[in-house]
Amino acid sequence: MQHHDDTLAGFVARESARDDAVAVVVTGSVARGTPRPDSDVDVYLVVGEERFRTAWETGLVSYVDSAVATYEGGYVDVKLATVEFLRRAVEAADDPTRASFLTARVAWSRDPSIEELVAAIPQLPDDAWAERGRAFLAQLRLYVRYFLLQGEAHDNTYLRSWAAVHAVNAGGRALLALNRTLFQGPKYLEETVPGLPRVPAGYAELAAALLREPTAAHGRAYAEAIEGLHDWDLDRDATLSRFVRDNELAWLTGAVPPEFS
Repeated sequence: MQHHDDTLAGFVARESARDDAVAVVVTGSVARGTPRPDSDVDVYLVVGEERFRTAWETGLVSYVDSAVATYEGGYVDVKLATVEFLRRAVEAADDPTRASFLTARVAWSRDPSIEELVAAIPQLPDDAWAERGRAFLAQLRLYVRYFLLQGEAHDNTYLRSWAAVHAVNAGGRALLALNRTLFQGPKYLEETVPGLPRVPAGYAELAAALLREPTAAHGRAYAEAIEGLHDWDLDRDATLSRFVRDNELAWLTGAVPPEFS
């Protein structure tokens, strides 16, 4: 929409005049070509290291800029980054960060490496997807076959609800990995997973039943449907060790637990 383009142009004109600005990368609905009339303009503003460090120390690595908006209620939703930030994102960003670059486009840049980095961030190698599938299957098994059972056995409402939410997250993310689809964030999981090419029949109903009534029976039905869909290449005897390594010993290895990857 023209008012989004005009707002972006104003933001780029102002930032490109600064010596400490490197690039403006457009993301979100404007980059996808699906904005509503009242949508904001999402950008990564790539800046120099000193500007980023100052923003980090003052709590301004993310902020809203309404001064350049050309429409009522409009604003630019700004996230600061550096070239090194983008390089590290290629290697180690979490899924929501990677997903935010899926349809990103460079609106302006004075560094020719930006285009290639932006294109590389959402990409993962085949072996990474398979490894994710195993990691999340281990999570699913423990949440359903231990924590949910414990919650039911001890009539612990919190533990049952906690286990059910984590089980659906783990199962959903295992299916995302199977379909080589990035996790955009919790608010997108419920609508994204049922529409994937490879999912168990009745997936949405199984997940909703487990969340609505976190019982062992609903947990088994949910987990069995996912396990039966694919050979996940994770022996049951290795499940507990995998779960402990990925979660309880994350402090030791320095790895990020799967849930936060």
